[in-house]
Amino acid sequence: MKKALLVVSFGTSVSRARREIEAVEQALAAQAPDRAFFRAYTSPTIRRLLAQRGEQIFDLNSALENLAVQGYEDVAVAVTHLLYGIEYDKIKEQTAAFSKRFSCLRLGPPLLADSGSLCALARCLLQEPLAPGEGLVWMGHGTEHFANMVYPALQTALRLAGGRHAYVGTVEGWPSLEDVLTKLQSDGCSRVLLAPLMLVAGDHAQNDMAGSDPESWKSRLEEAGISVRCRMEGLGALVSVQDLYAAHLQKLLQPEEDNGV
Repeated sequence: MKKALLVVSFGTSVSRARREIEAVEQALAAQAPDRAFFRAYTSPTIRRLLAQRGEQIFDLNSALENLAVQGYEDVAVAVTHLLYGIEYDKIKEQTAAFSKRFSCLRLGPPLLADSGSLCALARCLLQEPLAPGEGLVWMGHGTEHFANMVYPALQTALRLAGGRHAYVGTVEGWPSLEDVLTKLQSDGCSRVLLAPLMLVAGDHAQNDMAGSDPESWKSRLEEAGISVRCRMEGLGALVSVQDLYAAHLQKLLQPEEDNGV
């Protein structure tokens, strides 16, 4: 039986950030050495930008169709997305539409799939080295989907894991930068390391987080009198996070009887 591993990411058009996706892809491929590796990006904009540079990357539907045509029968779909949000809902729907095209088609969870993975990520994030008296601010994307509740839950997990001066905010959800700033000021935190709570340090990290624009997080924190240094690597660069993705895939690939099915 021909077996495949399809790794699905949102994607990035930032060349340097691409290696953070590839690091996770490599960790996942190493977890499934008996499967042929394939990738797909869900962002139409990123696929279009890459196509303009001469690189063609499948969307999910095209990738699954390609695997079916090539005669793959057992396909494991692993996602690098963080949440059970809008993007994951689309992936789930598209994958389900191909269920009759394969003998076995399995879809894995996002990184933050349950309380265990949430607490595990919190421990990973707290490994970031800090200067004495420095706070740690993680900037997430945020979503209007109910899955946005993962961000305040992660904030709680960081506190319970000992991150007294670790903070989580989002660009498009809650908590916001204003919420984080209020807490920084009440805690008397005047120096922070600002890092992207995203798979890659792509456009959001370069512009919304660390950009020179007055509305960037770095600029607004500095305007409030807080000294800022930026970590310009996404979560995909952390070996401990790569291990979390690999653990999800390992569980997905267990025989059905081992999963209680």
